[in-house]
Amino acid sequence: MSSDKIKVAVRVRPFNRREIELGTKCIVEMEKQQTILQNPPPLEKIERKQPKTFAFDHCFYSLNPEDDNFASQETVFDCVGRDILDNAFQGYNACIFAYGQTGSGKSYTMMGSQENKGIIPRLCDKLFSAIANKSTPELMYKVEVSYMEIYNEKVHDLLDPKPNKQSLKVREHNVMGPYVDGLSQLAVASYQDIDNLMTEGNKSRTVAATNMNAESSRSHAVFSVVLTQILTDQATGVSGEKVSRMSLVDLAGSERAVKTGAVGDRLKEGSNINKSLTTLGLVISKLADQTNGKRNGNDKFVPYRDSVLTWLLKDNLGGNSRTVMVATISPSADNYEETLSTLRYADRAKRIVNHAVVNEDPNARIIRELRHEVETLRSMLKHATGSPVGDVQDKLAESENLMKQISQTWEEKLVKTERIQNERQQALEKMGISVQASGIKVEKNKYYLVNLNADPSLNELLVYYLTDAFLYAQERTLIGRSQH
Repeated sequence: MSSDKIKVAVRVRPFNRREIELGTKCIVEMEKQQTILQNPPPLEKIERKQPKTFAFDHCFYSLNPEDDNFASQETVFDCVGRDILDNAFQGYNACIFAYGQTGSGKSYTMMGSQENKGIIPRLCDKLFSAIANKSTPELMYKVEVSYMEIYNEKVHDLLDPKPNKQSLKVREHNVMGPYVDGLSQLAVASYQDIDNLMTEGNKSRTVAATNMNAESSRSHAVFSVVLTQILTDQATGVSGEKVSRMSLVDLAGSERAVKTGAVGDRLKEGSNINKSLTTLGLVISKLADQTNGKRNGNDKFVPYRDSVLTWLLKDNLGGNSRTVMVATISPSADNYEETLSTLRYADRAKRIVNHAVVNEDPNARIIRELRHEVETLRSMLKHATGSPVGDVQDKLAESENLMKQISQTWEEKLVKTERIQNERQQALEKMGISVQASGIKVEKNKYYLVNLNADPSLNELLVYYLTDAFLYAQERTLIGRSQH
């Protein structure tokens, strides 16, 4: 068992258009592993307090590309993502989660853009490059992925092609820990397979938001990669496995309702987000206190189950995982309170100690025991005489068959993935979603509407077909609002 503290990185983004128009002051400075938060102008004059200084494992200054210490997407991955990948190949579970206020750069850090890919696509690309270099006749690798969102405390499978799908239940197994019952886990053979699934999953998030009449999906997203390493004894054909899970989490933004002007459904949505993030804060505080020796009475209880998010992240926070938190912040004086809150959050998280172990697949242990049993039976068979010979032969055949049948084959998993991909494409086409890499595909002689989005990754992904009944209705049809 390896005991390691959660590693914490902080990244400051460039000024956005709104902050530039406001002419707001930069209040964030970074020096090596220190982040310094200056007081904003009003507080500077009134309170004359010293700047607040925080120390972290990594401080990424991404404010101005012309600065010598500018941290690019590649720099962030090299410092954070490569260690996670190395841990996975060693057989450890690993996790990266991004936390910060809305618009602070979480999704950009985790997913990035087409031109500047983030941690997740870079990690998946490097994963298959490493597999190509490490694979031998004795050592094989299998990769499976899942993609889910937690929206209003409900879990949705983003790789499930079925329309009107139900939310999934979270359960807990005494060996596996918390898991999502019924979540798709699809076999992939290349980075392109993963990229396609991520794209389809993101489209599913867009569809979900549209079906709920929302302008944007305000959810936590969890992309998981399961790496299975199979080491085979060429002499006997018996194999053992190590299985590691990489959980890559893009949390919804922390925010204040007063500042965002949220009302109605948006307010409810925000309260659920804040509930899960508040619970995450409580979990982090409890675990940090336990690390500092403050363990008495109720302090022993950690409220993982108070939110779906913390329940699913249970192993990654104080459990069997090597974990990195990336806290994203704005440089603007206008966001002083949110930035200070994020830095305090991160400062507590760095005290949490996880207890990671190399994950040998349960099947591998069973196979090892069966292998020993087979060798014992073969030895007995050599020296057995009379009626016991038949019994030993039967037992030997039974054990050998069990070794072959203990798990589903990789080929069967690939067939299942292909079937689900075909179902997803058919379901999305029925809903009018473009699934063509070259752009939108629209049937001839059809009337339709197309969505436009400021985010290039979401632009022109939805096609709304107008049916004949809609077009030739007797009554007047109005599209949009009657008032400007």
